[in-house]
Amino acid sequence: MTSDTDLEAEIQRLLTEHDRIAEQGITVQRRDHLIVLGGEVESPQRRDEICRQITAHFPDLEITCDIGITRAQAPSEVEEIS
Repeated sequence: MTSDTDLEAEIQRLLTEHDRIAEQGITVQRRDHLIVLGGEVESPQRRDEICRQITAHFPDLEITCDIGITRAQAPSEVEEIS
């Protein structure tokens, strides 16, 4: 049986070494019966690709993607403060 630490390390290794992901800013946490991926990436497409690759590589695990999107460009609208 794989320990939680080994599983988290294996997922982190895949996140950093996989040619379609190569992401070091994603956190991996074990919460009860599921794995939670956290952090921020630059686009929804990138987040979806990371979640798709991790889910495909670990099909027997329940994985939740709690990865946010970082705004990388200036806002397109003026923010009104009242």
